[in-house]
Amino acid sequence: MGTPCQTVTVGTGPLSFVHVAAVAREGATVCLGDDAFSALEKGRSVVEELAAASTPSYGISTGFGALATQHIQPEQRAQLQRSLVRSHAAGSGQEVEREVVRGMMLLRLSTLATGHTGVRVETAERLAAMLSAGITPVVREYGSLGCSGDLAPLSHCALALMGEGEVRDASGALMPAAEALTAAGLSPVELHEKEGLALINGTDGMLAQLVLAITDLRRLLKALDIAAAMSVEALLGTDRAFAPELQALKPHPGQAASAANLVAIMAGSGVVASHRGPDCKRVQDAYSLRCTPQVHGAARDTVEHAAAVAGRELASAVDNPAVLHSDGRVASNGNFHGAPVAYALDFLAIATADVASISERRTDRFLDVARNHGLPAFLADDPGVDSGYMIAQYTQAAIVSELKRLAAPASVDSIPSSAMAEDHVSMGWGAARKLRRAVDGLTRVVAIEILTAARALDLRAPLTPSAATGAVVALLRSSGAPGPGPDRYLAPEIDNTVELVGSGTVLAAVESVTGALS
Repeated sequence: MGTPCQTVTVGTGPLSFVHVAAVAREGATVCLGDDAFSALEKGRSVVEELAAASTPSYGISTGFGALATQHIQPEQRAQLQRSLVRSHAAGSGQEVEREVVRGMMLLRLSTLATGHTGVRVETAERLAAMLSAGITPVVREYGSLGCSGDLAPLSHCALALMGEGEVRDASGALMPAAEALTAAGLSPVELHEKEGLALINGTDGMLAQLVLAITDLRRLLKALDIAAAMSVEALLGTDRAFAPELQALKPHPGQAASAANLVAIMAGSGVVASHRGPDCKRVQDAYSLRCTPQVHGAARDTVEHAAAVAGRELASAVDNPAVLHSDGRVASNGNFHGAPVAYALDFLAIATADVASISERRTDRFLDVARNHGLPAFLADDPGVDSGYMIAQYTQAAIVSELKRLAAPASVDSIPSSAMAEDHVSMGWGAARKLRRAVDGLTRVVAIEILTAARALDLRAPLTPSAATGAVVALLRSSGAPGPGPDRYLAPEIDNTVELVGSGTVLAAVESVTGALS
C-alpha cells in the first residue's frame, strides 16, 4: 500500500483509496481543509435561513420519510434530530469490524465537508476529532437495507457523537460513548436543524467496504497469478500459451496483465525448460492452467470497473435533502440510493468465486496421479500410510462452495420499508458484508494453492523452479511450513500461509525478483 498517511486532510474534493485505507486500517488522524470550512459555513447559512422561514422545509422543519408532511415547531427541532438518531440506531447482531466503522465515519465526514449537507463546522470537527482519537462506535451487523443509505450503521456512529451508546477506545476497550469522549477531551454534540439527518443519510458503510475490498483484491489477484504460475510450473505445464502475441488476439487489459505476470514469474524455470524439447508429447494444458489469464484477467477488469464506480461515489455528496450552493435551495433527491455500489459489490463477489474455483481446480490436479504427471498420490510421503494434502484440498473446496453461495447477488432483492415510502431498496450493505467474507475466503484458497504447489515444486527436485517461485518456496520453508515429509499437523501451516498471502509478503518475495507485477 506504500507509506501510511499520518494525517488525512478532508476537503471538498474526493478522498483516495489510499486515504480511506490509511484512516480505516492504519489509524491515520484526520483534519478538515480550509476549503471544507468555507463550504460548511456556506451550507449552514442556507439551512439557518430556511429554518427561520415560515414555509416548512423537509429535513429542517418537518419529520422524515413517511412523516415528511409533519411540520415541527422550532422549539422541538433539536429533539427531532436526537430522536431520529436514537430511533434509527436499531442495529443488531455481531459488531462490525473496526476498519469498516472508521472508513464509514471518514466517508460521512467527506460528504459533510462539501457543505451540501448543511451541518455546522463544529459537528464536522467533532467527527474528525473522534476519528483522530481512535474512538470507534459499536455498529451492529444487521440493520441497513441500503435504502436511504446505511441508516442504522451511520446512526450508531451519530449516537456516539451525541455521547450516547457504546464505543471502543483506541485500545479496543468497550465503554460508554460519553466516557470515551470525556477521556479524549471532547464534549458530545448538541444536534441542530438537519444535522441528525445529514449524519445518517449516506452510502458510506457499503462504500467503505467496497474500497477496502478493491484494495485487497488488487493485491490478491497478483498473489493468485503467483499461485497459478507455481501450479503451471509444478504440473509440467507450458508458458507458451501466455505469449503476448497470443494475448493480443483478445485485447482485454486484465488478461494481458495476468499473462505478463505468469511469464515473468516463470522466467528461467528449470522445471519448464525440462519438457520444452521434441520429446514432449503434450499438445495443450487443461483449461485451469491454459486459461488462467482469461479468468484472472476478467476478475481484474471487474475490479477496475468496481474501482471506477467507487471513485465516482467517493466524489459524491450524498444526502437528502441536499444544499445547493448555486442558488441557496435545499432540494430532495435520490442520491442516497445504493444501487451503483451494490451492483459493484455483487459483481466482485461473482468474480471472487470464479477465480477461487479455478484455483481449487489447479490444486486438485496435484493430488490425482492420473493428472499430476509423476507426483505421488495426494503429494503424500508414503501414500496409504500418509494422506498428504488430501484434506487441505477439502478445505479449499469447502470455501469455494461457500463463495459460490455468497456470489448470489444481494442487489436483486428489495424489501419495502417506511410505510412504502422506501419501496425499492438496494441491499448494498448486505452485498458488502458478503463480499468481505468472500475476500477472506479467496485469501485462504490462494494460500492453499501456493502451499500445495510449493510442495510439488520440492518434489520435482533436482529440477529447479524459477527464481521467483523459488523465492516463495524459500519464504514458506523459513516461515513454519517445512518441505515434503510424513504427515503432520497441517492447520498451522495453512494459517501461516494465509497470513503471508494476506499481508502481501508472498507478493513482496516475488517482486524482489521480478520487479513490480502488473
